[in-house]
Amino acid sequence: MSRRRWIADEVSGNRAALTGEHAEHLSRVLRARVGQEFEIATGENVRLGCITRIAPDRIEFELGDEITATGTSNVTLALSIFKFDRMEWAIEKCTELGATRIVPVIASRTETHLAAVASKRVERWQRIALQASEQSRRSSPPQIDQPVKLTAAVALPGAARIVLAESEQQTKLKDVLHAYSPREIALAFGPEGGWTESELELFRDAGWISASLGTTILRVETAAIAALAVTLSELA
Repeated sequence: MSRRRWIADEVSGNRAALTGEHAEHLSRVLRARVGQEFEIATGENVRLGCITRIAPDRIEFELGDEITATGTSNVTLALSIFKFDRMEWAIEKCTELGATRIVPVIASRTETHLAAVASKRVERWQRIALQASEQSRRSSPPQIDQPVKLTAAVALPGAARIVLAESEQQTKLKDVLHAYSPREIALAFGPEGGWTESELELFRDAGWISASLGTTILRVETAAIAALAVTLSELA
């Protein structure tokens, strides 16, 4: 059985620590003991860690041999803000799949009350991404940005930048991936109701390529998960 992996909050030489709620979960819920060994992701690599000290809000480890090097696929998701319970689910699953960065986007059809309070949810989204990263044995969590307007999102970097659009009738996501074989990708997903025509024009003017996942209409979270899975499969 594989050892559980934790992403360290602090690293210094051959020492690492979990702090705050992160440590509390391991000490109180999982009843950690001094001498137990876990995999500890340091941001540079993953090393075997032995617990040397336990406090309610802090657990310290002595780090041993390296297990594996850090490495994740370089895929950025520009994810238009939608209902928070479903967005949290999308962030969790896209983290498990291997998204490198998730940028919440305020689009024309983003519900006003969601846009107004989205910045207050970022810390929660980051916590969900951290937990999903540890569960899926990633070496680091994806970057979760503060919400941005679409005019900022279209400037995101990527060797291939693809906007998923229901109105696209000819070009499929796999076609673009085959044509460009990019190693750094940005994928953009519209809110409930989709992108407006003026938003799609903004993407085109910025050099993004429109693509489709097929003829069926997908919820935002389904589209994001499906597109990311297809993209990572094509890059493998």
